[in-house]
Amino acid sequence: MFYEPRLNNSGLPIDPLKALVVPRPIGWISSVDLQGRVNLAPFSFFNLVADSPPIVMFAPNGKKPNGEIKDSRRNVEEVGAFVVNLATWDLREQMTATSASLPAGTDESALAGLAMVPSTIVAPPRVAASPVALECRYLQTVELPSLDPEEPNAVLFGDVVGIHIADHLIADGRVDITRAKPIARMGYSLYAVVEETFRMVRPR
Repeated sequence: MFYEPRLNNSGLPIDPLKALVVPRPIGWISSVDLQGRVNLAPFSFFNLVADSPPIVMFAPNGKKPNGEIKDSRRNVEEVGAFVVNLATWDLREQMTATSASLPAGTDESALAGLAMVPSTIVAPPRVAASPVALECRYLQTVELPSLDPEEPNAVLFGDVVGIHIADHLIADGRVDITRAKPIARMGYSLYAVVEETFRMVRPR
């Protein structure tokens, strides 16, 4: 089949694009507002996009139901920092709980029963139970085209200035990420979990 996403003419009941670009890592973003109130939310439009220096991006697309921009975007742009926490199999229910659309200033981590601990460099705290956390300084926002002028479509970039790794993930000098069982977003309401890997050597 062939379809044009702008025309929504796939003939399927749901646009399949997000079921095709998979798996998408989940940026579980913790931030604080100017009053120091914690916000925690997951974003599957997220990735590492450079390593020297290390740069990550996430896209808090759209608005909240009340028409406000999403808390994560506002907090990051105003405070200038965020933390990416690794979403894992053991934390899947809590991660989903933090995706709820709630009034500004609501602490999703508290509602999900998650303890937060201070970061080392940046103001936002990190999820204590997450085995990996990336402390980030906000770099810039890039506004993307939007098919709806009332719906913002932006990507936020951050410079990774500190990395926390749980000791139990390290074996023989390397991170064994299968020990963390990270989860990733698939299409629709489906997720995947990384439990095994395989090695391939690229040609020189």
